[in-house]
Amino acid sequence: MPHHVVVAAGESCAALLAQLIAFPTDNPGGDEPALAHHLGKLLGERGADTVEVEMVPRPGAMGAYTFATFGIPRTLVNAHIDTVPASPGYSRPPHAAAVADGQIFGLGAADTKGAIAAILTALETTRPRDTAILFSGDEEQSGTVMRAFLDSGRARDTARAFACEPTARHVGIGHRGICALSATISGSGGHSSRADHLARPVVTLARLAVALDDLGRRYLSVGPANMTGLCMNVASLEGGTAFNVVPERATLTWSVRPPPGTDTDAVIAEMTAAAAAIDPAIAVTTTLSQPSFACTDEAGFRALMDDRVAGFSALDFWTEAALFEAAGIPACVVGPGDIAVAHAADEFVTVADLAWAVDLFTHLFQRAG
Repeated sequence: MPHHVVVAAGESCAALLAQLIAFPTDNPGGDEPALAHHLGKLLGERGADTVEVEMVPRPGAMGAYTFATFGIPRTLVNAHIDTVPASPGYSRPPHAAAVADGQIFGLGAADTKGAIAAILTALETTRPRDTAILFSGDEEQSGTVMRAFLDSGRARDTARAFACEPTARHVGIGHRGICALSATISGSGGHSSRADHLARPVVTLARLAVALDDLGRRYLSVGPANMTGLCMNVASLEGGTAFNVVPERATLTWSVRPPPGTDTDAVIAEMTAAAAAIDPAIAVTTTLSQPSFACTDEAGFRALMDDRVAGFSALDFWTEAALFEAAGIPACVVGPGDIAVAHAADEFVTVADLAWAVDLFTHLFQRAG
């Protein structure tokens, strides 16, 4: 793409991004349906053959996705419309875009409204071949919207998917899964003068915390060369009200991030067995379980990208590419911006990155399908 065209594309994309940032889609608390309907209008204006806006109930709010098709889709390009809540320390209103020194600041600028703006800008000059565009919510929390989309059957004929995240111009081809768990145990409680004769929930779960840490250490050398270990994180142990009161109840929370190839169910079963070995009364609950991701068609994505990306590598954060692969759809992760600023105060994406993304999506729209 000629330099003057690149500059114009970046500036046009930045103006569109400013509009998207103005929609508060903080998760939790934001309004995904409002942005989903707006994006449906923009996709219709860009010549989509079909546009659907669907509501999806999710914890505490209404989620949404916008799905548009050009031809008979074989390729799907996805970006999520929700953001994390604004981090403390913003030096400007997070929903009012600001441009300075070639950077666009605002909540979601990198994660991932910049990618949405780049996709829409590319569609202004290029009609995709047999491609679908999916703008989906609830990525930052539980993934209910993406799961509802995949369950709908709309992607049944999809041959490949691009999940947009800020990857610093690299292509993500793998990452860990994530599981969060909690354990609780109760006793009668009472005055600390009777502690020798009462159940001690905090002590019991402290023993479990040590057992889990030991389990994590046993896995330190397990997994692919660049992603060994479970990343066992014993996060909190709660219970009790005062030094002279034996608690009635205690709760332990922890998480693991299994690498690709791990039998996650087997790991959860092993952790549950560790709890039962300490005390059968310990109740273990899995509060979040997201699969790991390993791209099953790296060669195909390399052929499509040509030399437009900086490289192919594993990511150190979770993405919904894992859900596409779990559904049998080869996927990769790519998009403008850097994950290092994605959840930080004064989140930004550069105009140069937006221009690069417009060029990349234009290229993909012309070749994919």
